Amino acid sequence: MTIWLQKGGIIVYLILFCSILALAIFIERIWQLRRARINTVKFMSEIGTTLKENKIKEAVDICGRTKGPIARILKAGILKHDRSKAEIKEAIEDTGLHEVPELEKNIGALATIAHITPLLGLLGTVLGMMRAFQVIQEKAAASYPVNPGDLAGGIWEALITTVAGLSVAIPTFVAYNFLVSRVGRIVLDMERSSTDLLGILSQRKNFQ
Repeated sequence: MTIWLQKGGIIVYLILFCSILALAIFIERIWQLRRARINTVKFMSEIGTTLKENKIKEAVDICGRTKGPIARILKAGILKHDRSKAEIKEAIEDTGLHEVPELEKNIGALATIAHITPLLGLLGTVLGMMRAFQVIQEKAAASYPVNPGDLAGGIWEALITTVAGLSVAIPTFVAYNFLVSRVGRIVLDMERSSTDLLGILSQRKNFQ
């Protein structure tokens, strides 16, 4: 690793920084998304039972005690229980517009890192090749013997940055897709729960 840092130069340090940043984002998002997930079936069963018994305040309290975006969007809808269906749906959608970006926060940065690290590696390789051929040209101009080892050594050092860039980009891209998938499942649960809530509220006698 030390040799890679020495031979790769500043480009390798940039790639290393990108890898640390990607790891930090991944850990933080995993933590937040895990907190956002709840047992939706159990939660909706509890909310449904409470609303059918016309215990609005209790349903709001249950949502307040439950962590995550699903509870917050349902709370917004329940607070509008005495309004029209369109108003309840609008309240849910407005809350969802704030919750979804929170779920997706910083995930786009992983995609950026996955795209730029191979390019940084390629840039480092091109610069390294230029240096290698420059050394060979200088030796040839000075009438020093140029052997295949000079060229091979320069190319080996130049390719370090490409390897480093790909080594960071591949797992980062996998992490990005994994997080996108997790967010997608939570958003789907939010949509299903919202639909279920509208169905429950529509059965109440005071629904307009």
